[in-house]
Amino acid sequence: MTGSRIVALGHYQPPKVLTNHDLAQLVETDDEWIRSRVGIRTRHIAEGESVADLAFRAAEKAVAASGFDASSIDLVVVATCTAIDRSPNTAAQVAARLGIAAPAAYDINTVCSGFSYALATADHAIRAGAATRALVIGAEKMTDVLDWTDRTTCVIFGDGAGAAVIEGVGEGEEPGIYPVVWGSDPSKGDAVRIDGWDPTISQAGQTVFRWATTQIAPLALRACEKAGIQPSELGGFVPHQANLRIIDAIAAKIGAPNAVVARDVVDSGNTSAASIPLALSKLVERGELRSGAAVLLLGFGGGLAYAGQVVRCP
Repeated sequence: MTGSRIVALGHYQPPKVLTNHDLAQLVETDDEWIRSRVGIRTRHIAEGESVADLAFRAAEKAVAASGFDASSIDLVVVATCTAIDRSPNTAAQVAARLGIAAPAAYDINTVCSGFSYALATADHAIRAGAATRALVIGAEKMTDVLDWTDRTTCVIFGDGAGAAVIEGVGEGEEPGIYPVVWGSDPSKGDAVRIDGWDPTISQAGQTVFRWATTQIAPLALRACEKAGIQPSELGGFVPHQANLRIIDAIAAKIGAPNAVVARDVVDSGNTSAASIPLALSKLVERGELRSGAAVLLLGFGGGLAYAGQVVRCP
């Protein structure tokens, strides 16, 4: 195969919705304080559902939308930083529930850039001939790692999952997933932490904000350059849904006047590795992105790791 393309998308969010007013009953905060700082109104909270449950529900929808039988998938990759189970990993659990007999299956953890990392590794596997059709999932249960007395973090995060089915394209066909631009800044890795046996997330918010708003836009432009696409040609921009102020700042610096910018953070909060596929799937489902449109995906956050690539909308 000379490349790969996204065939179908799917997403899932648990039914319980936690509003800013609800949070004001738990911690010293209010709707205005939250919206002015991070732009979030609501987030979804999983009760009695695991990371694997969330991943499976999104994957099931993506596979159904693809029109393929699940048995034709030979690679399953799950991006997550909140899975509790070490073995079997989340990818293997999802594969078993979908009835995929013998896939390569692994989890990947680069936190908020996880889906873009997972998508790139699946694309590389197809290009190398190690797979022909892959299921790539971002799934997080961030509420498992929250300190509900810490208003600087508990107001930000939510739970959910998004998934994509990708397949190889042959000689002469244009790929639908372009080269990735990825890397990290380990010297600032302590800015976002989820560590220990009973972890809670902590972050140096100002450090992450400054890094994201000053360092990420040039990387986004490099991803466009590697795809051979000008920012003005982008039909969509789907960054990690970290914070509305960060999203708007990066979008302004990229200069993509025709792009639909994903702002799902307003309704879903920050869902880490799930945020990009979740937001992308919603835009496609609502018909806000046309089939074949060039869309820039851009993950960044914990690590501090980043990854971005241009894809063609299914």
